[in-house]
Amino acid sequence: MKIKAIESFILSDKLKESFYFSQWEYSERRICIVKVTSDTGHVGWGEGYGPAGVIKAGIEFLTPFLIGLNPLETEVVWSIMYHRTLDYARSGILVSALSAIDVALWDLKGKIMEQPVHLLLGGKKRDTITPYATGMYFTNGGKLSDILSKEAKQYAELGYKAMKMKVGLCIEEDIENVKVVRETIGPNIALMIDANHAYNLREAIQLANAVEQYNIGWFEEPISPEYYKQYAELRTKTSIPIAGGECEYLRFGFQTLLQSKSVDIIQPDICATGGLTEAKRIEPLASVYGVEVIPNTWGTGIAISAALHFVSNMDSIPGRLKPPNCFIEYDRTENRLREELTITDMVAKNGEIKISDKPGLGFEFNEDVLHKYTLKE
Repeated sequence: MKIKAIESFILSDKLKESFYFSQWEYSERRICIVKVTSDTGHVGWGEGYGPAGVIKAGIEFLTPFLIGLNPLETEVVWSIMYHRTLDYARSGILVSALSAIDVALWDLKGKIMEQPVHLLLGGKKRDTITPYATGMYFTNGGKLSDILSKEAKQYAELGYKAMKMKVGLCIEEDIENVKVVRETIGPNIALMIDANHAYNLREAIQLANAVEQYNIGWFEEPISPEYYKQYAELRTKTSIPIAGGECEYLRFGFQTLLQSKSVDIIQPDICATGGLTEAKRIEPLASVYGVEVIPNTWGTGIAISAALHFVSNMDSIPGRLKPPNCFIEYDRTENRLREELTITDMVAKNGEIKISDKPGLGFEFNEDVLHKYTLKE
């Protein structure tokens, strides 16, 4: 059995309404999708997290080294990709390209073997996962606190048990917005905040101390991912758990994050940090340090499905009679690529997602939609 072809596509869709966060504005959704075909005719799909055009170039760079390899030997293929890029890509876009291909290979392997990916990873340790609705970005449509409150109420009415909002515009406004959202959703829904590394240490301490009273589930990327010691110091200045890691790559990057005692929760993005193969190495590494793993997820249903299978297989640490909820990020911002490209029964119902036992990553892929949104070269 051999890899016959690897094809990559850049998909783009203009948003009806732009939104922004602490770093920049989104006016379109753009993603790189990869299709891996075996000589048996089976197909697997993956995607990379980051600038789509550069990821596509990375996939094209890696492709000649992979044609003819056995797609079932995911670790062998991963090692070849890793060593071909090690000298100039220990982190960054080429790792995202590697990740996209790796995710596609796991989907392909599952379809060839007619088994769900969670079984190939070692087994499904939980049948359901709790999605947290990611949204509440910034817009220009009126008073921001009112807009965020309205959106939070919609998530609550849909049954979500947890949600995450953006902060990072300015401390005073952040405090007011968090207060309003917490009052809107009440005390029983988990609320997390994400600054996308907008603040310095002094500002992050100030904001954390001000919003502790609103029972914040975690404070995500409060400061730049470069400052490991500052993350560690921030942890000593607040009772809010500190989360980060979506900007880390490979187990080696996460080892640095963990050794520095920077975070309470690591957030590897499977479509950027090395794919499912590497995520399976990062998770036990985190367990050695007693740190939780909650993957970052942003993109199409491919990324969401990969994260769901991964989380369903994670160990419960510590083990106990009634283990805590396992969270997964569930982006709810406008994204027709996410809604139309894949069809799956792994959707949020009553605040839970039931894991599929269908082969591969458990979705049907719509190639008509692929061609509808693919940018023409």
